[in-house]
This record gives sequence, C-alpha cells and structure tokens, in this order.
Amino acid sequence: RDDIDYEDDEEAFYKLRQKQKQQPTIQQQQHQQQSEDDFDYSSLDDKRKKIIEPLPPIDHSKEKYIEFNKYFYDEHEEITNLTEEKLFELRKELDIRIQGSDLVNPVTSFGHYGFENLLLQAISKQNIDTPTPIQKQAIPIALSGRDLIAIAKTGSGKTATFIWPSIPHIMDQPYLEKGDGPIALFLAPTRELAQQIYLETLKYSKYFKLRTTVLYGGVSKQQQCKELKAGCEIVVSTPGRLIDMIKLKATKLNRVTYLVLDEADKMFDFGFGPQVLSIVNHVRPDRQTLLFSATFKQNVEDFARSILTDPIKISIGQAGSANSDITQIVQVLKSESEKWSWLIDNLPNLLNQGSVLIFVSMKASVEELSKNLTNFGFKTCSIHGDKNQYERSQTIQTFKEGKVNILIATDVAARGLDIPLIKNVINFDPSRDIESHTHRIGRTGRAGAKGDAYTLITPKDVNFAADLVKNLEGANQYVSSDLIQIALNNSTFRRERSGFNSNRGNRGGRGGRGFRRNSRGGFNNGNNRSDSNNQPSNRDNYRDNNNNIGN
Repeated sequence: RDDIDYEDDEEAFYKLRQKQKQQPTIQQQQHQQQSEDDFDYSSLDDKRKKIIEPLPPIDHSKEKYIEFNKYFYDEHEEITNLTEEKLFELRKELDIRIQGSDLVNPVTSFGHYGFENLLLQAISKQNIDTPTPIQKQAIPIALSGRDLIAIAKTGSGKTATFIWPSIPHIMDQPYLEKGDGPIALFLAPTRELAQQIYLETLKYSKYFKLRTTVLYGGVSKQQQCKELKAGCEIVVSTPGRLIDMIKLKATKLNRVTYLVLDEADKMFDFGFGPQVLSIVNHVRPDRQTLLFSATFKQNVEDFARSILTDPIKISIGQAGSANSDITQIVQVLKSESEKWSWLIDNLPNLLNQGSVLIFVSMKASVEELSKNLTNFGFKTCSIHGDKNQYERSQTIQTFKEGKVNILIATDVAARGLDIPLIKNVINFDPSRDIESHTHRIGRTGRAGAKGDAYTLITPKDVNFAADLVKNLEGANQYVSSDLIQIALNNSTFRRERSGFNSNRGNRGGRGGRGFRRNSRGGFNNGNNRSDSNNQPSNRDNYRDNNNNIGN
C-alpha cells in the first residue's frame, strides 16, 4: 500500500509471530481464507525488521538525571483509624488480594486520595462518583511512589488508575527544556489501546496544560516527530513506534520518571518482550514503574522480577477471569448455518438495549456479515486488519457517537475499545483462545456497568468449549448441559471431569498462587507451594502472619 508511511511496522511483526504460533491450526482449516493474523513472510523486508530491533544498551552512570519526588500521599485519618479487622473486611468486599512489603491500605472515596480540587473537578466532569475496586487500592500505592503489579479483569477502570496519579507526579517536576523527552510514558501493545489511553488521558491532562501525544504505526512519522520535538509531558505509545522515534532522535527517555506498561501479557504474546525490555532499560533506574496485566504468566512474572523494585502486587478477582459484571449467554447451535437465523431473530431486541459489537474470526467474514445485515436493513460499520488507521479511527468514532449502532470486527478491536454505549457483545465466531474471549466480552460491562455477552457455539468447537466451561464456572456463570456435552468431546476435559486428574487438581490455576514475600522484595521462586496439609485459611487469602496479603 502506498497511502501511508510504513503501515503496521510493529503489527506486521505481531502478525508474523501470531501466524508462527497458529500455523498448525491454520493448516487444519478447510478453507483458504486469510485469518486476521495471517501475514506474508516475504513482505517483512530487512528495513522493517530493523525498525523493531531493540534499543542498544545505555550506561546510566554517564547520564545526568535531575532529582525528582514520587511521594504524594498522606494516608487520610479515616483510613488510618481503621482496625485490622475493618481493613480485612474492606479488602474482602472489594475482592482484593495484595502482597509485598510495607503495604499501603485501600481507600473508600475520592476524598481520601488527597488530589487537588482541579483534578477532582475533572474527574467529576466525567460523571465518576466513586472509585472502582482497583482504583481504591492501586492509586494509594501509586501516589506513595511504590512500584506496582496490578492483575485485573478488563473493564475494571485500570486506565484511570495510572493516569490520575501521573498528574501530581508530573506537576511537581520542572518544566521540560528543549530536547527533553516525556516525564510520563505509557506503553500499550496495540494502536487501538494506545489511542484509547491517549483519549482518556486528554480528559484530565488538558486541565493542567500537560502536552500529550500518542505514537503508533500506520500514520505519518513526520507529524509524530514534530509533536515530540515540541515537547510532551506525557507520551502514549506502542513499543515499535517508540523505538522508531528514539532512533530518529525525535525524542529520548532522559526525563521519564513515571513508566506504565499496560496489558503486559499481550506484549509478550506478540513476541515483543525484548523490545519492551530495551525501552525499560533506557529509563533511569530509580523511576516509578506500574505494570498492568490481565494474566500473570511466567514470562510476565520473570519480566516484572527484572524491572521492578520492591513492588506491591495486587489482584482484583481471579487473574485472567471474566468480568463478573458481564452476563455470559452461550447459545449452542447444531451447525454454522443456524448462526445467521439466530442473529436476525435476536438483533432487533438487543439494539433496543444499546449498541452491539459483533466479533467474527475472518476479515472476509466481516465484509460478508456487514453486507448481509445491510441488505436486511441494519446500519453497520466494521474494522479489521486490512483497513488503515484513518479508516479504523473514523469507524470507531462513528460507532462511539452512536451514529451507527452495530460494529462488526475481528479481534483487532478486542482491546482498547472503551465505549459505554456497548450493551451487548456477540461472538458470532468463537475466539482463538479463552484469553482473547475474555478481552472480547470485556468491551461491555465497563467500570462497574452491566453488560451481556453472547457466544455462538457449534459441535465443532470442541477445544474452545472445554476452556469456555472452565471460564464460565470461574465467573459463577450458568453452564448448560449442551455446552458440557460438546466440551466432553475434548479428551483432556473428559479425563478431568471423570477424575483421572484428581490428584493434580490442587495445583492452582493461572495466577491463583500469587507470590510470597522473601528477600527479593515480594517474589518467590515458584518452588514454595503449600502442600495439601498446610493450606492457608480463607482469611489468609487477604492477609497472612507475615503481613503478606493474597494467596
């Protein structure tokens, strides 16, 4: 394509990695249509490979860094006066698990943060009346200058969790001088999420005259370079484009003292770990770092171990679980051909409730479904990987404004799309895996609101059905006998249900173990699992005798 400057430099890399991981599955498909993550290996030429090469090492001892303060929190008297029993009950009510040294207590209202009035007024203008559970615990930690690991479900309000504390952090520092880079850097894995974080940041930064910009592939580098060289206190970026800008000497990381990595798990899923690590290592070692992730896989834990200093880890609910504010309805159909009839029968009623987001697995399926619905009199818009960034942005804006109330998309929209109008999500085609499913349905039920997610399943979806049953059970959702019957065709699921794996059932799910405090400041080495005769009590899930809270 000639209409954009190096379109999808980083996404090309992502797609290549995804295809490598999915190649066996693709070979088994009965048709030859390209899926969302298909990519032509030959098109990734040497020049583009160089764009995503990690940054070279930097010697921080030769750099001159200004002094800065990262402590902006005095615990409110009402919180200080809470007894241990009350704090335990509060964390239990919020479903918070926390670990680390010198723990910071949660709050219950905005008045406990100590924010200045201007920021509180900006928050109020967004019609936000009370903090979400993650905000009640994580923001006091961030304001205390501590490094943070936050494991939270989608739609939990985590974006504001790192935006709000960044403002007093930035405002306390000297103005940027010519050639300085940003003070706050927010890294995100995809351009859709980066754009969403950017728009959310503008809602608050504009009141403090903090210059904010966003960087991602698919748009002209010239304009991005111009904005960076003019000076920006806050930069939101995908890893590949930030590396690009640093190598072009459009910016540098000399002033970064507040670093956020959002959806770190997805950065590693995309195979972008070395690039992210090189960026982190270019930031001064005494920075404050906040890491957010939907899951806490071993690669994310190892990464966190290497870049954080004495972190506090919090987990809201079960790591990687679906949002309990979302009601999941699984419709088991006899064949693919029944999906269309189900959609036409149910769509009018769903549209009466609000906007509808429909997910399909193929780019060609997006166009086909959009055309068919249009022929039936429905107004639709769509996004997928073949559309350039301008087209995607225009489509999302149209949908966000309610001008069109049906958006059909591949997984490209599953992360970063935060539109309150979405009341229903329909998985017309199931996700590739349960984590993608969790992020898909997380486009509704945002920040405490309620939403519904419909997933259409047929007998051929054996492997996904097995994972979906576990996901539904973990979120205390209804599981139909029809879905279980399909899942039982999966041999592993069948063995588990028949008790063949009963002796292995107490090992804990992904992220369920947490990590206990040791000399490394909050991490264990994974070898200290409790045996079945020494299990902690339910109360120990929130605090143990060593002042570690969480299981």
